[in-house]
Amino acid sequence: MSRKWLSIAALIIAASFLLSVSSCGDPQELVGITVQPGSVTFGASNIPVSADAGLITQLTALGTYIHPPVTKDITKQVTWTSSDNQEVTVSPTGLITVTGVVCGPNTLISATLTTNADGSGVSSSGAVVTGSMTASVVCFTNTGGGAGAAPILTVNFLGGGTGTVTSPTFSCASTAISCVDSFPAGTTVTLTATPVAPSTFGGWSGGCTGTSTCVLLLQTDTTVTATFN
Repeated sequence: MSRKWLSIAALIIAASFLLSVSSCGDPQELVGITVQPGSVTFGASNIPVSADAGLITQLTALGTYIHPPVTKDITKQVTWTSSDNQEVTVSPTGLITVTGVVCGPNTLISATLTTNADGSGVSSSGAVVTGSMTASVVCFTNTGGGAGAAPILTVNFLGGGTGTVTSPTFSCASTAISCVDSFPAGTTVTLTATPVAPSTFGGWSGGCTGTSTCVLLLQTDTTVTATFN
């Protein structure tokens, strides 16, 4: 009888040990991703979409795990995607950048991770877990109107050279590719193109022509292009 009870006790201890080992061996499981901020809006109705180009917002991806329950920053582990790269792009590290090309609401930015292993290398279910947020770029409607409306001056660059375009209140380097500023209606703006050696100034196009200074009377939105060779 004593030997029988000893055998039963040994079985119970062995079962408890195996259960403990099994529990400890469970892989940490990702069950959800939260993207912060949950939404972001760029621009305004009285600002041309092109002027929003280069605006950025850094996103954070937070992963919710079980076994044990914990929340981790997995921003650099997820795969980031934008549903409309013409409006906003997102980098591999979760940096949103406005293109300045198109506008519209609710571009979906997704963060996705395939959970094929936990931190210790134990294989897990292989589920695809995704979180998302929305980014919007406000379309230009110029609702300000009237005497308070401010014409937009856009300076673009062409050519393989480098240089700057300046006025008493405006300065833009060709490395920026495009610059935008606004002025009160009726303002006369004089632009000077200065090449950086060994580059040369090839001339104006758009709102101005020739190779001398560009003089503009801004009544409406105007675009000029400077070419540096």
